[in-house]
Amino acid sequence: MRLCALLAALALLAFGSPTSPAGAVPPLPDLQSPLLRDHPLVGTIWDPDAGRALTPEQVAQRLAEADVVLLGERHDNADHHLLQAWAVSALAAAGRRPAVAFEMIPRDRADALASYLAAGGTAEGLGEALEWTERGWPDWAIYRPIAEAALAEGLVMLASDLPEAKRRQISERGADALPDGLRTDWALAQPWPEEMTQSLLLELSRAHCDVAPPEAFAGSAEVQRARDAAMADSLLHALQGADGAVLIAGAGHTRPDRGVPWFLAARAPEVDSISVAFREVEAGRTDPTAYGDQGGHHVIWFTPRHDDVDPCEAFAEQLERLRPAE
Repeated sequence: MRLCALLAALALLAFGSPTSPAGAVPPLPDLQSPLLRDHPLVGTIWDPDAGRALTPEQVAQRLAEADVVLLGERHDNADHHLLQAWAVSALAAAGRRPAVAFEMIPRDRADALASYLAAGGTAEGLGEALEWTERGWPDWAIYRPIAEAALAEGLVMLASDLPEAKRRQISERGADALPDGLRTDWALAQPWPEEMTQSLLLELSRAHCDVAPPEAFAGSAEVQRARDAAMADSLLHALQGADGAVLIAGAGHTRPDRGVPWFLAARAPEVDSISVAFREVEAGRTDPTAYGDQGGHHVIWFTPRHDDVDPCEAFAEQLERLRPAE
């Protein structure tokens, strides 16, 4: 798969990018999140494996060398989407022409996406065409820069996640809600080590403020695995017709240890992927190593905070419904 990166680099030397000087890295966006903007880690791009900071130019080069780029976000942080848009533009400036897949666009919206774009639709109206807000995602305006970057470079945009109806079926019936052949093709039939399963269950329990023990989230874990497998499948299909692929998704999906990259590696170990997690800084934590391993993400990019709302308090009423009866 590295051959496509080599060919892209040779093409760049010969012709350059249609919108940028050859090899130029786009300027970084002005960050918007209001909290902890003066935190010393804001703007730091951290390589956990090497234990050192990276420059934007180094990150752009690493992204351009990969077959698949996974950009993990916090959904409601506008800065994360600005930086995802920057990454898409940086890939194009390096001569790459990846397809851009979205967790937020399920596969049953693929026709709506294609029809809207084929009719000359713009990034501004894309959210409405996909019923973005009605399906519970944060304001389309903060995601729009990603679509603008993709459309400006003529890149294909793709639906990648499972439809909501299929997720409900999997939650109730487990992976048996998928055909046998699909479970095998998507690597869902491959058994996970027990520690991986327990890690996912623990993460889901914590994400729901520990209102129920980890084992209560077995159905949610099956859904998470199936969604990650579906997104990996979309990326692998994209590689057959595009010069690389990018995934826009929550950071829980982009973690290499058991997210989408795990399914990519299980199905196509020759595919080279890189995972970036955009991470909000925390007051009083100025050592990048104090933020944990992030599930094996290759790059951690620190940003200001969108808010200081405690989700356990904000969603206390809804979470209480999940608490098992005593």
